[in-house]
Amino acid sequence: MSLDMLKIVCAVEEESRAFIMLSKQNSEDAAQKAREDGEASIETTIAKANSEVAHLLRASDQKAMESAQELASSTANKLATQRARAERRLDSAAQYIVERIVNS
Repeated sequence: MSLDMLKIVCAVEEESRAFIMLSKQNSEDAAQKAREDGEASIETTIAKANSEVAHLLRASDQKAMESAQELASSTANKLATQRARAERRLDSAAQYIVERIVNS
């Protein structure tokens, strides 16, 4: 009877060792999968962030171009106004000079 008990104990120990090895392998596999999933998640997040940054840069460039065009248009209008005023003053100045020369 004790030999049967010894065989049972040995079988249980062997089964326990096999279960421990299987558990270790399962935990290593789960850890590896978690690492791979984490790395994939990080890569996805980085790609998404890069895409958003590129979109924001394009939007920023577009807004800057629109602002530059508005500024150029405003500057051109101011320049035209000042040029017209200068030409009117030039005519007045020329008339004034002619009058001073003629009347002298």
